[in-house]
Amino acid sequence: MDAVLWIVVGVVLAIAEIFTTTLFLIMFAVGAFAAAGAAAIGAPVEIQAVVFAVVSALTVLGARPALRRRITLASTDDSSFGVGAIEGSAALVLERVDVDHGLVKIDGELWQARSYDATQVFVPGDRVQVIQVRGATALVWRDDVSPPGELPETKR
Repeated sequence: MDAVLWIVVGVVLAIAEIFTTTLFLIMFAVGAFAAAGAAAIGAPVEIQAVVFAVVSALTVLGARPALRRRITLASTDDSSFGVGAIEGSAALVLERVDVDHGLVKIDGELWQARSYDATQVFVPGDRVQVIQVRGATALVWRDDVSPPGELPETKR
C-alpha cells in the first residue's frame, strides 16, 4: 500500500509541475517514485522517507541547475519560431490592406492583415513590414526602407 501512495504523490507532483513549469516539483516527484521503489522492496516507512528526502535533494541540487541552464540557453537562441518569427518580417500585399481587412504573403504563406496605423492603406504590390501578430492577423506598416522591388531583411 505504501508504494501506491508514493506513486500517487509522484503523479500529483508531476501534474502540478505542468502548471508551474519551474522544474522544482518534478524533482520531488522523482523522489516520490524512488520512495515507491523502496516501499516495493519492503523498506520501512522511515527508510522510504529518507529515500524520498535524499533523492529529492540530490535532484534539486544536481539536475535542476543543469536543466535550467540548458533551457535558458535554448530560449536565448536567435532562431525564433511560430508567431515570434513572423513579427518583423517583410510581407507583400496581395489584396488591399486597411484597418478592417486585407491579405498579405509572408514567407510564402497567406495571412489576413490589418493596417497597424488606421490612416495607412496598402494596395497590391506594396511591401510592408509585420509589426505585430494578433491571433491569425498580421498588423502591418509601410516599409519605407527597402528599395522598390526588393523585400527587406527579415528578422531571423
